Amino acid sequence: MKTYIKGKYKKSIFKSDSGYVIGLFKVQEVSGEDLDIYLDRTITFTGYFHELNDMDTYLFYGKLVRHERYGEQWQVESYERCMPEERDGIIELLTSNIFKGIGQAKAKKIVNALGKDTLKVILENPNNLILIPTITEKNARMLHTCLKEYESSYETIITLTQYGFSTKDSMLIYNYYKEKTLDKIEENIYQFIEKITTLTFKKVDLLALRAGYDKKDERRVKACIIYMMNELSSSLGHCYYYEEELFNFIPRVLLTSITKEQFDHSLEHLIENNKIVKKNEKYYLKEMYEAECFIVNRFKMLSHEKEEEKDPTEEVENLEKMLQISYNKDQKNAIINSYLKKFLIITGGPGTGKTTIMKAILELYRMMKKLSYEQLREKVVLLAPTGRAAKRMSEATCHPSSTIHRFLKWNKETDKFQINEYNKSKAEFVLVDESSMIDVYLMTNLLKGLSTRCKVILVGDYDQLPSVGPGQVLSDLIQSKVLPVSYLNELYRQGKDSNIITLAHDMKNGIIKEEIFNKKEDLTFINCRDEEVMDYMKEISSTYIDYSCKKFQILSPMYKTQNGIDAINKELQAIFNEKTSAKKELMANDICYREEDKVIELTNMPEENIYNGDIGIINKITTGSKKEIYIDYDGNTVKYTASNFAKFKPAYAISIHKAQGSEFDIVIIPMVKSFHKMLYRKLIYTGITRCKKKLYLIGDIEALKIAVANEQANLRRSSIKDFLINGIK
Repeated sequence: MKTYIKGKYKKSIFKSDSGYVIGLFKVQEVSGEDLDIYLDRTITFTGYFHELNDMDTYLFYGKLVRHERYGEQWQVESYERCMPEERDGIIELLTSNIFKGIGQAKAKKIVNALGKDTLKVILENPNNLILIPTITEKNARMLHTCLKEYESSYETIITLTQYGFSTKDSMLIYNYYKEKTLDKIEENIYQFIEKITTLTFKKVDLLALRAGYDKKDERRVKACIIYMMNELSSSLGHCYYYEEELFNFIPRVLLTSITKEQFDHSLEHLIENNKIVKKNEKYYLKEMYEAECFIVNRFKMLSHEKEEEKDPTEEVENLEKMLQISYNKDQKNAIINSYLKKFLIITGGPGTGKTTIMKAILELYRMMKKLSYEQLREKVVLLAPTGRAAKRMSEATCHPSSTIHRFLKWNKETDKFQINEYNKSKAEFVLVDESSMIDVYLMTNLLKGLSTRCKVILVGDYDQLPSVGPGQVLSDLIQSKVLPVSYLNELYRQGKDSNIITLAHDMKNGIIKEEIFNKKEDLTFINCRDEEVMDYMKEISSTYIDYSCKKFQILSPMYKTQNGIDAINKELQAIFNEKTSAKKELMANDICYREEDKVIELTNMPEENIYNGDIGIINKITTGSKKEIYIDYDGNTVKYTASNFAKFKPAYAISIHKAQGSEFDIVIIPMVKSFHKMLYRKLIYTGITRCKKKLYLIGDIEALKIAVANEQANLRRSSIKDFLINGIK
């Protein structure tokens, strides 16, 4: 039997446009003895609803959950409205604001005449109402129409759930299409994907085929092309495709073949309807094409504007005295240009002082603009793609910083930003670090949320991995040679004696000098067979047991294989967090989690102020009927229930991709030929540049040479560079 509470809706505390409600519910009946304590009590509930009113009785199916911040809540998974059968209940419904013009006296007359089947009789034959004294034909028509609409909305939602949509998705669909919902299913069920962001092609396609859609239906083919281009952009990072490759990919998704004529017809229809843009035999999703164009136009416009005419060179010299630091020629040039220009890119490898000059950039802006520190915080925003990079930025500058998602007020429910082109930020100057991690869509959304007068400075190393999402924005902007760029080439003082930084710069130039290894303590290469790599990693790791877990990290290019992330985590858990009777354990997704384990967050949870890539420590596990894991992220403890256990993983070893935006004192990287798919320069370069003090490479020197020689892997197709050089045509 499904678990439920039955009772009356009292009021809403919060309601979103998508139908998500947090409210209060008076419990009158429960499904089991374990819920008896809630009888005749008011409980907080959450869920998706079409509409709720305080006249009806409802069955809320779901479960009790405990929110870390808001306490105990009833999480509604589906619900039923119980039509009133008792005389007083029907009278109460008829006199509610659903039915205008029916007072207490008329309602009593109707119920007295029609009895307990009043609502059913009105729906079947409204003319029966006219026989009742004082009930006009207008009253009868209004009652029948309103009751029919009242029932229809609920029946539509029930029909959607019968198709296979969840209650949440059914609510979102109905709230968008209203009374046209069922017609839209007949017209084209795939159109739901465009309007409802939580619906995926795979989910809708499964239901469409169940509903009788043919595998070669043109509506399915068109939806498949859009889905396929989005998926390829997510996995390969491309911004456009060619016709032949799209045609070759499509049978893999449709699981059936179609003729070239049918494919061409569908593709042409998508172009005509402005879903796909075709330029010079390149096919773009409309959103992608417009995003690349938007970035190009905004940065070109900003690059032609000057911030101020006044030369700040003298103030930079004063800054050096004030901060007791001496900037090299490249750094001075970058600091001066940061004030003079409305848009600037500052780029350089590790050890060139990118982070160091940020404080100078802010101080110079404050002094030249004659601002107080309070005014500076109001006008200048520091941003980074990850929480860890934002924190580093704040520590280096003594100025507040934020992730881009948090600054733009990303709404997890709607997957939209609340700071946008219609509600812009008032920031006058935005400084963004780790810009190589920003994809086409995120950069577009950031620029849309900023005033066209806002100064923008991007800081980053374009030799690192490109963004996880599509495009290679920073690289394209720099390589176009059209926009203002300050290059930091000279190694800053702290980096001159670092073999790690020398190795990184050699790699960037496609060089590996074996004599650099084991020369000094900061860079060690252990040459060994694949089957020996794990033992060496364990041996070295055991010497860092007492070291801060946030400062020591193993980075691996792959999850699988004998030296991959999954295998390393299993082995290192026994070293760093030995099993004891005092520590509780819990199995989740075939992984044994233990109190005091090091873990990494895999998603964005802005409501909890944690983001993809944040590292934490499990400080509490509860077992039994309620399985919960509490993770401490630098003093911010977040509770995970069983449904959210897939949102994190062990983090004794993490991927190089996940380490982007982070720095660690000690890093170990296994380097073996079995990683061949992931042996390419940008990836290994990014891994090496995560290390500040001591780097261990363990494995085969030939694997490192293969990676350094491989510039081809992960090459992305994007158009920003071309559009900047040749214009948008």
